[in-house]
Amino acid sequence: MTIWPPKRENLSRPVYHSLAQALVRAIDEGEVLPGMQLPTHRALAFDLGVSVQTVSRAYEELARLGVISGHVGRGSFVLPKPTDARVPWQRTNGDEKLIDCSMLVPVIGQIHADRMAQVLRDMGEDLPHAALFSFRPRQTLRDHSARALDWLCGCGIRLDSADRLLPTNGSTAALTCALMTAAMPGDLVLAEEMGHHTLASLTATLGLKLSGLAMDEQGVLPEAFERACQNGPVKALCVMPAGIGPTATLMGTERRKAIADVARRHSVWIIENDAWGPLEPDRAPPIAAIAPERTFYFTGLSKCLLPGLRLAWLVVPEAKVHAARTRHLVTNWMATPLIAEIASRWIKDGTAGELLAWQRRELGRRNRIAARILQDIPHNAAPYGMHIWLPLPPSWQEDAFVSLARHDGVAVAAGANFAIEGGSVQRGVRVCLGAGTESELEAGLKALSRLVRTAPVPALLAL
Repeated sequence: MTIWPPKRENLSRPVYHSLAQALVRAIDEGEVLPGMQLPTHRALAFDLGVSVQTVSRAYEELARLGVISGHVGRGSFVLPKPTDARVPWQRTNGDEKLIDCSMLVPVIGQIHADRMAQVLRDMGEDLPHAALFSFRPRQTLRDHSARALDWLCGCGIRLDSADRLLPTNGSTAALTCALMTAAMPGDLVLAEEMGHHTLASLTATLGLKLSGLAMDEQGVLPEAFERACQNGPVKALCVMPAGIGPTATLMGTERRKAIADVARRHSVWIIENDAWGPLEPDRAPPIAAIAPERTFYFTGLSKCLLPGLRLAWLVVPEAKVHAARTRHLVTNWMATPLIAEIASRWIKDGTAGELLAWQRRELGRRNRIAARILQDIPHNAAPYGMHIWLPLPPSWQEDAFVSLARHDGVAVAAGANFAIEGGSVQRGVRVCLGAGTESELEAGLKALSRLVRTAPVPALLAL
């Protein structure tokens, strides 16, 4: 039996309160999801056989409790729970004809299936026993860690040994380990005001306080970082300087040095998210190369090579190596040896480099398509990035734009999903370039281009 919308006979008095409770139960049961648009007051009142005032009072109560947000002319939407991970991508179904630009994914081709099939055949012939039978993390992944040093060189990280390196099951595991190592419950962590969509949920789960810092076209402003440190003790700063953040900002070398200088003066740890690694060939040196003594740096393979290759490497400051190993042991034990074995073989035989070059070519073409279609529309992009940031004109509200874009067959991610409390919300949408064919991407970008040039029509906002 569905909970939402409820049946009139299941509502008790006072009806508005019972109606509000029904929605809360539906959200708790997962029947109604964050981001979903609710029926209009009039439509729901008609369906239930109650007055519009009853529905309005229920919605007002839900808005007061922070369950929904409602805006005149745009409708009412279910809000994420404060400790829920905000999901920027839109949920789709197989029957819907949709160009999905909402999820950050690499371009995928037949080459990926072919190379994976080949490495799996090869592993069937000579798979190391440790990959199957060993419970000892450092011993099992010793050869893999040594091989990973070659890949990290391409990211601008040069290590004499693998002592400061932790292989993890993807970037999320690396970020979690870094936060647990750098900060303790109650500590303050800073981040870009438009940051990673899971950061608010993760820091809340770990008992950390999180606050966003003002940004410009290069990311975090050093003066905003300085002021925050002067206002009270700050334990860590989370940054995405290489363009992977939602607003596609690329931090220049001098800005990275300025951020490192502030961190040194105030004894703040830096957590540098470089998830797509060497995708941009002409890249500034990582902050971890500028301030290795206080920077936790991680990069992975699922963004730049293949989504199923869930592997990342966390480079830890010398003073925190033992603590990071302990945190990783109690949360993950070790990276999956079979995945690490695939990565090692691909790095050694050149397949990883081949797939990286292929990805650069594909994303380079897609970024040129985006630049051509949006040439007269302000937007942020990196030459080989996986997404663009499309600021919205003052006439548009994010949820209305996202809703109408989907009505036109294009899914995009609203900027509100990335906003970090304490900073200002930059209004816009993230448009990912990796999914679908080039012709589908071109059609989707043209639809967005038409929409962003058009003033919102109130009658359409109820669609």
